[in-house]
Amino acid sequence: LKMSWFWFYLPLHLLMAACLCHSIKAPTTSSQQSFKTDLFNFYHSLMLADGKETTVHLLKDIPKRYYFVLEEGRALAPFTITVTPCDVPIEWSILVHKASASFLGKAARGNHDTEEVSKSQKAPSMVSTIFNYKGNSVETYMGMSSFSALYMLEFLSTERDTHITVYLTTDTTSGQLYPELPVDPRIDVIGIGHTTVTLTWKHSPSVLQHRENIQYCLLVNEKHNYKSLCAAETAIRSSGMKLPPTLALSLSPYLLEPQQVMILSNSELSIINKASSGEVRQICMGTKNTYTVLNLSPSTQYYFDVFIVNLLTNASAAYTGTFARTLEEPEPKVTELKDGKVIQVVLDGKKQKFYSLQYQARHKKIQFTFQLCRGQVRVHIMKNGKTVALENISGLRYFLLKGKLLDTYLVQLRSTEESNSSVKVQVSPHFHKPLFPLLPESLKIKSFSKLRTCNSVTIAWLGTQEESKYCVYKKRIEEDQVWLELRSADRCSGPESRHKSEKVLCKYFYDINLQRAVTTETIKGLDAGTLYLFDVYLFGPSGIPVRYDSKVVKTRKKC
Repeated sequence: LKMSWFWFYLPLHLLMAACLCHSIKAPTTSSQQSFKTDLFNFYHSLMLADGKETTVHLLKDIPKRYYFVLEEGRALAPFTITVTPCDVPIEWSILVHKASASFLGKAARGNHDTEEVSKSQKAPSMVSTIFNYKGNSVETYMGMSSFSALYMLEFLSTERDTHITVYLTTDTTSGQLYPELPVDPRIDVIGIGHTTVTLTWKHSPSVLQHRENIQYCLLVNEKHNYKSLCAAETAIRSSGMKLPPTLALSLSPYLLEPQQVMILSNSELSIINKASSGEVRQICMGTKNTYTVLNLSPSTQYYFDVFIVNLLTNASAAYTGTFARTLEEPEPKVTELKDGKVIQVVLDGKKQKFYSLQYQARHKKIQFTFQLCRGQVRVHIMKNGKTVALENISGLRYFLLKGKLLDTYLVQLRSTEESNSSVKVQVSPHFHKPLFPLLPESLKIKSFSKLRTCNSVTIAWLGTQEESKYCVYKKRIEEDQVWLELRSADRCSGPESRHKSEKVLCKYFYDINLQRAVTTETIKGLDAGTLYLFDVYLFGPSGIPVRYDSKVVKTRKKC
């Protein structure tokens, strides 16, 4: 690192003069005191605070310098300097101006970018560089001096504007600002699934000593590992996301940006940031040192970083990051469809997985029939790899398709709700012989408010031009059961699922004129002021029923 000695000496003599004034114990005149005060105030922003973490902003290719002075008269005065780059690699050096050569210092961690200058290398100017470093790792220098000395730290960023944090302390007897890492700071991957990764790491000694003020935070992303918490936060912000000030629970977690999702469960904080570059998860789990990351994407490489965070100071230390690739998702099982055979498929809404059906045509024209039983289902039909139908279905839906002999059809079904859905599926070349009965224009049941009494209800429903059998069922329900009954109704189930006491009647009817294909029925013997659930089942030639939409009606309380 090229140093400008002029910029060292310019403030050096002024600061040393001030320090000498400060160290003199004899009384001073008011003018001397004023000079000393003005001098220290002028260079206040250049003096590095002792025992406090300082944020330093660097402009590209412009060095920035800070100073500190070791007090006179102390035997082997120790000091520690920790520099944390928050983005790109930087260069930084420690220079010392001393009156004697009795100096001893070392780097806390060895590095090929680190160079120590021997104490025997003494320049006539008595100014020497005792430490150099270049990189983006967190680096700590520990030194001792038995003399009064002025130290200068110079920082330089050659890539772009950035910021770093610097921590200086001369008090090595009290507790450390940064949580302590274990001897082995690696993160171990102990389990990998299709959508999960299980991690474990050695406990920090700080957790054992100050459990109530320390916690672990995990960062998960798809780009790379981060060597410090501030580096991770800087990278996430640069991708267009705004972060809380720290991953610790001491942040205000309830004030999140629209692109953030927070999950609080079992004393665990999880913040998920959505961005074009991928998903970044921040999870703070207290003092647990084993954690399973859920809901990952199959066959995807993820990077995992663990930070030990002091909740009182927000200072943190980073474990050695790791990475893992989730397992590939197994090919979904494909069920073969046979001509005319009806199958019922139950779809898991939580996992949002496709259920696949395959059919090889033996005729040029075929018809797919779907009867929605519960929930909401999305149907995707492909012929020889090309989409021929894609829609959300409701009720009963037919798809008449034309093609060639031996065309291969693939049907993919998926629930569009978080709850489970189910659907019946049939494929047949005999579309002129439908499996299900001819349906009316609407499957809604209508009730007549003016015809309601204390013990009877009149309902009506549409019929068709084809003579069919209709069966009416009733069920007494409570007001708090209405939503559940309507929600959980299986529209594919027939009267065989009902209790015999719920059956009201069965009858046949039809009308050539669709305008008059309407029938009514008055159900008597009901209780006053009571809710009833009414269902109508329509049976076709095949005997498979179609259930009308349920209707809830309440009898009059007073007549």
